[in-house]
Amino acid sequence: HIGHLYSALLADALHRHHRLQGGGEGRFATGTDEHGLKIQSAAAAAGTSPECFCDRVSAQFRALFMQAGISYTDFIRTTELRHRRAVEHFWTALREQGWLYQAHYEGWYCTAEESFLAASQVTERPDSQGHLHKVSLESGHQVHWTKEENYMFKLSHFQEPLLKWLRESKAAITPEPFYQQVLQWLEQDLPDLSVSRDRNRLQWGIPVPGDATQTIYVWVDALVNYLTVAGYPEAHHALWPNAYHIVGKDILKFHAIYWPALLMAAGLEPPAQILVHSHWTVQGQKMSKSLGNVVDPVACFQRYSVDGFRYFLLRQGVPDRDCDYYDEKAINLVNAELADALGGLLNRCTAPGLNPSGTYPGFSEACFPRDVCAQNGRGSGRALPEDYRLVSSVEALPSQVNASFESFQIYKALESIMDCVRQTNGFIQRHMPWKLQCENPEQERWRDTVIHIVLECLRVYGVLLQPVIPTIADKLLSRLGVSSTERSFRNLNFLSRYHGDKSPFEGRRLGPDTGLLFPRLEKPKNRSPGDT
Repeated sequence: HIGHLYSALLADALHRHHRLQGGGEGRFATGTDEHGLKIQSAAAAAGTSPECFCDRVSAQFRALFMQAGISYTDFIRTTELRHRRAVEHFWTALREQGWLYQAHYEGWYCTAEESFLAASQVTERPDSQGHLHKVSLESGHQVHWTKEENYMFKLSHFQEPLLKWLRESKAAITPEPFYQQVLQWLEQDLPDLSVSRDRNRLQWGIPVPGDATQTIYVWVDALVNYLTVAGYPEAHHALWPNAYHIVGKDILKFHAIYWPALLMAAGLEPPAQILVHSHWTVQGQKMSKSLGNVVDPVACFQRYSVDGFRYFLLRQGVPDRDCDYYDEKAINLVNAELADALGGLLNRCTAPGLNPSGTYPGFSEACFPRDVCAQNGRGSGRALPEDYRLVSSVEALPSQVNASFESFQIYKALESIMDCVRQTNGFIQRHMPWKLQCENPEQERWRDTVIHIVLECLRVYGVLLQPVIPTIADKLLSRLGVSSTERSFRNLNFLSRYHGDKSPFEGRRLGPDTGLLFPRLEKPKNRSPGDT
């Protein structure tokens, strides 16, 4: 569903942004965690083997990410041999350091969440037939009392080390509300963690090294995937711990308490940062198969286009709070911002009626002199104070966008870009270059200057939007005649002629007209949330 896609999109946008900044290729891993009782049970219910079940589901995720333009460098499946080797080595390190012991364990186990729950996390609720069942207080999933002999991890010994780590690195978990949530958890008792299961009950998983009667707990297995893709146990030192995890809030405890503690126990440092996002609801309700409101991302790609839906999720998604999806909201947003504001601006300034030469026209310093401040009126040129404010806004935009990406607030980066797009539309509407009498050389110079400024603004927006809407950004930049080697952040020399420098774009022919940048979407009639 769209929650799975959202995690991948956040990672994809951050990875693409990193590359555009000249930060090198970097590594971007995603994939499928495939072991555990939940998978074993689901495969049995589907009448197939766990291997076949995982092959099918993993292929679905890979196809979704490919269609969504997710630019991962490594798709890890936890059933791979390289991962099994990493998990076995990691387990051996825990054992050799004395952090594991065997003991009888009993408690409430939630198969859907693959976790044990404290009594305070369990309640009793009736099912559809009125029969009472014990369920997870938070998720509503059914739980079962489990009693068996397991290997235990001495998690209780890591309460103070975890608190020290977080106090010394306040950016280790972001946004701030999730950092505070983890601190609250660490102020409570931190019991030891059961890290294996009886193999008679769970066959689908990695056996405990040296003990064929036990299977390694799925969350220990799954978390080690980050080390696997870094080259653990031989070649991870070049990448670890400079790692950034992007996770949903529902698995925060596993990533922010269990995983750092396990890493410390194995002699490794915690990851550099854990970036946490909230969930998507549908018209205010949690997505649920029983409610019939689970939103299929592939259907959304068909409805809004891939880039249109990428834009909606990243523009509307605020990591520290749940965000709501409904069809009309998505259509209104992409129509207003991609079709009208951005697409209309490009279409207007490249149309033959306003740009008959089909070029990046010249800029006149006389019409738009640099030595006039926004507060000082028009001076000797034709520019207004609001025009200088536009130039200042666009000059400051790349640093604002960078800051928003670095603080895991991609939605704020897009807010900043769209604010400048609106200012640019205001600029061209103020001066209405289509009304100028271009047989007059002075008016022709002013028209060309206005169009030059707008095209320069569009070039900046196109470069900055590449991590979010790569296909639309490519179409925009290609229409402006910007080559593939001129699209990184180091090429963002905005309005060079205004600053007295030569412009590599002035006089350049525009690229071919390939139609509307983003065609407006029609609003559907009588659709329900799950129909998208």
